[in-house]
Amino acid sequence: MIRVLLADDDPLVRTGLKMMLRGADGIEVVGEASDGAEVTAAVREHAPDVVLMDIRMPVMDGLAATRELTRRGAQAPQVIVLTTFDEHGLVLEAMRSGAAGYLVKHAVPEEIVEAVRRAACGEPALSPSAARALIRHAAVGPDDRAELARQRLALLTEREREVAEAVAEGLSNTEIGTRLHLSLGTVKAHLSSALAKLDLENRVQLALLTHDAHPRP
Repeated sequence: MIRVLLADDDPLVRTGLKMMLRGADGIEVVGEASDGAEVTAAVREHAPDVVLMDIRMPVMDGLAATRELTRRGAQAPQVIVLTTFDEHGLVLEAMRSGAAGYLVKHAVPEEIVEAVRRAACGEPALSPSAARALIRHAAVGPDDRAELARQRLALLTEREREVAEAVAEGLSNTEIGTRLHLSLGTVKAHLSSALAKLDLENRVQLALLTHDAHPRP
């Protein structure tokens, strides 16, 4: 059972999400927070696997709350930013804050449910527009950012870099294993090692760093 916490200052939004998720197999809404400032305590109380996080909240916004959660390291739940704002800059800021996904609130219910399931498995959960924003970011990256990213990736073994590049292409762990002829457990081990060496929280941040290292012309 995937445990989900809802963080949104609009009670109607929380109610709608709760009704939608309760109709999905294997998902349980275990708690709610009406502001980002309440999220850390709610996570301690309810131990969710995934947090659906609004960005715009009155006391502490969702990005600040996401950064607070990622400081918990391995104990942190996966965060999916769910917002009405579909902006390039917000997508990047959310990813760099440690979010595992970014969806807009007008996404169809099936897309939100699938995103929750993907995030719970450690997979990225991005709306098509958010994915395009990351691609545009990679295409226009400055040379100094690319050089810094390459220096960081040099800390990885050759196999870890191959896994990172596959992650940047959007491949799942199973697909990476098939491409590189590795078991699923070995893929997960290389991924965990790469994240630890680079001091990153999740595979989305690893994908961003890898894109930065190889900007498109």
